[in-house]
Amino acid sequence: MLELVFPKDTNYHGTAFGGWVLSLMDKAASIAAVRHAGGNVVTARMDGVDFHVPIRVGDAVALDAQVVKVGRTSMTIRVDVYREDMPTGEQELATTGYFVFVALDEHNRPRPVPALADGHDTSSAHPDHEARP
Repeated sequence: MLELVFPKDTNYHGTAFGGWVLSLMDKAASIAAVRHAGGNVVTARMDGVDFHVPIRVGDAVALDAQVVKVGRTSMTIRVDVYREDMPTGEQELATTGYFVFVALDEHNRPRPVPALADGHDTSSAHPDHEARP
């Protein structure tokens, strides 16, 4: 996902509201979860969100979401948020977080989700800065 930061998205310091960034992260994570689960999901938890550097008005925000761990009915999605200085194209990791989603059946009850391919549990992986969006 790619978004631009406008004044309405910021606080009086001219930096992005944390809640706005979390909303974008939840949206990106939900897309990854729906794709993996093949159906409806709900956010169950946000874990360990770390804000590394401020995101300012005029920056672009690139989000990368990846399913890193799967349980019986739940999925953990890692979301990395990069701030980009639009004139220079310079990017840096601004925020990282983990979101847990639960897959739902047609009766809104938890349902099983597909396993990750063998060897693809990357829950402790660090972001690949060369592969950023």
